Amino acid sequence: MPKPSDLRLQGTAKASSAPRPALEAAGEAGLGRLIERAQMLAALDERLRRCLPDSLLPHCRLGNVGAGKLVYLVDAPVWGAKLRQHADALLDAATAAGFQAGAFTVKVVPPLPSGPDLAAPKPLSQATRDALRTTAESVADPELRAQLLRLASLA
Repeated sequence: MPKPSDLRLQGTAKASSAPRPALEAAGEAGLGRLIERAQMLAALDERLRRCLPDSLLPHCRLGNVGAGKLVYLVDAPVWGAKLRQHADALLDAATAAGFQAGAFTVKVVPPLPSGPDLAAPKPLSQATRDALRTTAESVADPELRAQLLRLASLA
């Protein structure tokens, strides 16, 4: 009976060792239309941003276009109010770009929380390193044992 690690590796070898670009791989996985839509929205957002003052740019982005409506996302209500002052210019620019939009919607979406600083990870405590070494000694799989010992050696 094959080990689980053997099953995981079956069929993953390729004739070429060069990695495929992420967008190419995603397109082959059936996500091509979604990727094309995201790229179209990004290009339209870039074009429509030319109609906006610099003070608004970091606080808003195009969220969607369709059904005759532009949907913009802002990070606070105050920016939504300021963005609405430019609705006519944005609708005109969308029409000039080939998107028939007669309505304008603004949605407030809080900014994504920023992640922890990855450059300065918290060091492992001595108790954690000892537990990793003890676990490594009890594991039969040599690869897992080596990984556990490597983790235990991190300062």
